[in-house]
Amino acid sequence: MTVNLEVADGVGTIRLDRPPMNALDIATQDRLRELAAEVTRRDDVRAVVVWGGEKVFAAGADIKEMQAMDHAAMVVRSKALQDAFTAVARIPKPVVAAITGYALGGGCELALCADFRIAADNAKLGQPEILLGLIPGAGGTQRLARLVGPSKAKDLIFTGRQVKADEALALGLVDRVVPAAEVYEQAHAWAARLAAGPALALRAAKESVDAGLETDIDTGLTIERTWFAGLFATEDREIGMRSFVEEGPGKAKFR
Repeated sequence: MTVNLEVADGVGTIRLDRPPMNALDIATQDRLRELAAEVTRRDDVRAVVVWGGEKVFAAGADIKEMQAMDHAAMVVRSKALQDAFTAVARIPKPVVAAITGYALGGGCELALCADFRIAADNAKLGQPEILLGLIPGAGGTQRLARLVGPSKAKDLIFTGRQVKADEALALGLVDRVVPAAEVYEQAHAWAARLAAGPALALRAAKESVDAGLETDIDTGLTIERTWFAGLFATEDREIGMRSFVEEGPGKAKFR
């Protein structure tokens, strides 16, 4: 398999495993979609880490595979490509990308599908598709602009340049930079912390933020209000409030 899933302590690690550079060929894209559906479905997975291993996150699409495709073939395939990445973005649980080495093209777009990005101090990120006479096709023009703003996104997309970890942090493209040897450990710790939290409230928070960004503020407030009121029907809300009253904040043990 080009992508594998390991589950421990409530955390599912989606591990890219296509040496040497984790090029995202069609089989890998399809496998990502399958595993996104699996972690969405499984109750024992409460948070997710997307990881490419110690050396590289993903250096982009499989260019040789794409070179052999004509316009008609890509018209068909481009929707499946986007659907695979959207499946990751819509996992209704906290998702963190653990980025080592290169996260370029499709690799950068995959990282953009996470809720939080932890990068190694040797990481390099970018959208170099323009250098091939193309534009990002797996969500890069949309998710990057929403994350860092249109001007900064256009700079990266228009030039195709790579940015090192420190610049990526300054741009808001990643959220934390750590030594390379600590990337997965810290990503897993972030996910494990949230895996112990109230699952439905975390889902509500993620869907409210993500859906709210796609609409006007009044509709966003309606989405928030609906989820907020709905959570009063959950056992976790009862546990959380009772624990707060009896023991103080931050001590609830959610089920």
